[in-house]
Amino acid sequence: MSKAARITYAVSFVGALFGTLGAGVSQPGPGVAGVTDHVIAISRSATLRYWTVQRMRRALTPPERVRREPAAAGPRSPAGSRSTAMAATRPETPPDAAGADSRSTAMAMTRPETPPVAAGAPAAGTADRHAGQSSPGTAWASPGAVRATTGKVFFTINGADFVCSAGTVNGANRDVVVTAGHCVQDAAGVWARNWIYVPGYDQGSRPYGAFTARHMFVPSAWSARHDENHDVAMVALATAGGRHVADVVGAQNLAFDQPRGSLVYGFGYPTGGHYDGERLAYCSGVPRPDTHRLTQDQGLRCDMSEGASGGPWLARFNATTGTGVVTSVNSFKYSDDPATMYGPYFGAAVRRIYEQAQHA
Repeated sequence: MSKAARITYAVSFVGALFGTLGAGVSQPGPGVAGVTDHVIAISRSATLRYWTVQRMRRALTPPERVRREPAAAGPRSPAGSRSTAMAATRPETPPDAAGADSRSTAMAMTRPETPPVAAGAPAAGTADRHAGQSSPGTAWASPGAVRATTGKVFFTINGADFVCSAGTVNGANRDVVVTAGHCVQDAAGVWARNWIYVPGYDQGSRPYGAFTARHMFVPSAWSARHDENHDVAMVALATAGGRHVADVVGAQNLAFDQPRGSLVYGFGYPTGGHYDGERLAYCSGVPRPDTHRLTQDQGLRCDMSEGASGGPWLARFNATTGTGVVTSVNSFKYSDDPATMYGPYFGAAVRRIYEQAQHA
């Protein structure tokens, strides 16, 4: 079997970090096995100052693809055998280049055409003009809550600026977003800094402002060995102007242990290929098991590229209201199968980090 080599995405970066970054605290979640968390020490104002318009534009610039072709090999363990989509702003050495399973994160933004609404499971019988269609990847043009509850993430790792996608989900504290694990921690175990979420971003617009991270959570299986089966993160955000993110943009419901092979819509902000990272894009279809049999992830036919990592997969999605149930996120692609986007299964490990995040 051919192993799939990772793909690293990078573009040039000029300039220094703004200000001094405070050290965070990393530790297993209190009393919860299998959870690793990271408390953000830097102030919200310092993080917002860091993200100038110029830095955001550089982070969004479609990167130059550096592709390592698969080489013949025997069966491989999941770690280190696949590629994730990531857009960076520093060319020399990507921050996770030394790791065997280094990945590239990706994000994007979108602007809602209708006021955001609190999202839940779509009403039974509601018409969905997209239902049953299969899309390899295209811009999302319909109105609805998903345009506000999906956003772009900007962050820094080892002095390089990156972008990813994320989605707002319901939680007790009204502060939770879900994204990919590699969008908060790289293969060397380095946590992201200057992490902000821009919901509803579209072509440079930030219609709902920006929310900074205050507490990050990943499964310990991701933090310890970067197991692709657990490439998921939950981030508790700080309030902005005294308002919680879910009160500003709404939130999608979350579900665990769902039947496999259900129709899903995957959203994100890809920056490569024919995408520019400026608009919300989506793919839809029925995901299939990992054809390489290296993970328990599901694969969705999708041409979204770097920048889409961390974007939510919505099952039972209603295109009219823009609401659904988050059951996975964009995670990685095999370098020998760029037409398939893989997403981790939301089971017990993801439930644990979600419970921690929604009460943080």
